[in-house]
Amino acid sequence: MTMRDRIWFCFAVSIFSFNLSAQEISYPDSFNEPIPQYTEILGDLHFPISSSNRDAQIYFDQGFQLMYAFTKVDAARSFRAAQQADPECAICFWGEAWTWGSYLNGAMTSADAPRAFSALQQALSLIDNATEKEADLIHSLQVRYVEDYDQATRRIQDEAYADAMSELYVRYPDDLNIGTLYADSLFLLEERRGYRDLNDPNVIRLHGVLTSVLDKDITHPGACHLFVHATESTPTPEIAEPCARFLGNSIPGASHINHMPSHTWNEMGLWQDAIKANQQAWHSDQKAAIGKGFSIYPTHNLHMMLFAANMDGQGAIAIQAGKDLAKLNNDTSQFVMSLIRFGRFDEVVEITNRPAADVNGGMWDFAQGYANLKLGDLKKAQSYLDQLNDLTENTEARYRFHDGKDILGALAGILQGEMAWSEGDMEAAVAAFRRGTESYDLLNYDEPEPMPFSPRHWLGAAYIEIGAYDNAIEAFEQDLLDHPNNGWALFGIQQALAAQGKKDQNIDVRMEQAWARSDIWLANSKF
Repeated sequence: MTMRDRIWFCFAVSIFSFNLSAQEISYPDSFNEPIPQYTEILGDLHFPISSSNRDAQIYFDQGFQLMYAFTKVDAARSFRAAQQADPECAICFWGEAWTWGSYLNGAMTSADAPRAFSALQQALSLIDNATEKEADLIHSLQVRYVEDYDQATRRIQDEAYADAMSELYVRYPDDLNIGTLYADSLFLLEERRGYRDLNDPNVIRLHGVLTSVLDKDITHPGACHLFVHATESTPTPEIAEPCARFLGNSIPGASHINHMPSHTWNEMGLWQDAIKANQQAWHSDQKAAIGKGFSIYPTHNLHMMLFAANMDGQGAIAIQAGKDLAKLNNDTSQFVMSLIRFGRFDEVVEITNRPAADVNGGMWDFAQGYANLKLGDLKKAQSYLDQLNDLTENTEARYRFHDGKDILGALAGILQGEMAWSEGDMEAAVAAFRRGTESYDLLNYDEPEPMPFSPRHWLGAAYIEIGAYDNAIEAFEQDLLDHPNNGWALFGIQQALAAQGKKDQNIDVRMEQAWARSDIWLANSKF
């Protein structure tokens, strides 16, 4: 049998085996369609494999990049195409098996588990064709994937996999992809959300592995992607800035990679950079319709753009992002809150589509109550406040990673305080804004935050109104720690200083820079 005959025989066996397994294992519908080579919209990352087939190598590199961009299904399809180009390529089956496993944004599902196990078995059956390094990678998955997968006990396999990758990290110290895979395995053992303690030995180890990769290649998309996530919820998110400067363009057509630097920019208060990153991501999301991009988490990209634009005073961008977001997810909550942020009260009352979920509906109630208050309908405003207070007291809902009571309590405090202010009861207003701020401070770390503004912008304004200028400055300074360079707080400090006949040149310069892109004129730190 000639080599060509052997290849076609193996290919036929592979397709036959796939057809048999497909009867038992379900795959996404997209697996029925061949995936093209997207060389024009991918980056330069290259993972050399033992196959001499050019298409197999191209599809393998494509699968690797797409998995680094969290595009699981298309990554798996790419590795499947690599297998079809070279049916004897053991590492190509490893690639598919890898994609079906747990990753930072989701644990392996009961549907993914048999796909992963099946691909691994095929890789093992071809392991004699693999290089030593490829064989080591294939064997590392033997402890990760079991035939009878139970998500409740997956940590046993995750820990064993991290131990296996630790050995490969030592064995192949110059292989940046193995280093990145090891870091990924460590990250899977950590809580995905919440603040990270820089003195935690696990965090130190994770950061150490990622920096060892980035010290060799600051542009590595996989390592930088993970490093942004590993640093964003620490006191020093700026340590990811050097690689984040390259990250957005490292896989140009992948919207999630375009977007990722904004996690760092938001924490640093580089709001315009965050807006631009998410605009680029949104463009890739739209290009996906014509095969010129990969749409990954488009609602998240819009939400991040909305949040950054709200902080940066760019109302047109924030409101358009809110409008587009509402079209995608049929949820008007962020849209109406952005309109409130920029004082467009008449537009809020025209949006009658109240979200059904408790927290999202409560956001809408808040916006309607606030808008009606500003438009002079106190009865309607009170009705919405009563509804919001009732929701706050009785809901058991969660919003992403937050207790819904905390979000609704923060909004209720703002609305109640604003109503008291309108009635001239500043003592009650300050008390309500304080309650709202206390609820707000109970929120977990999140990107983006669930509210596009801070209750401290109202609390600081109230302190100025009653002449408690030092308290106002303290509230605004605290907000700047949470949201650096936001003009709402900087303007509030300017107001508090001016009321005392003072000026601070540093604050004035910072405010001028922060508000350079704003499309609104401020008379207060809130409308």
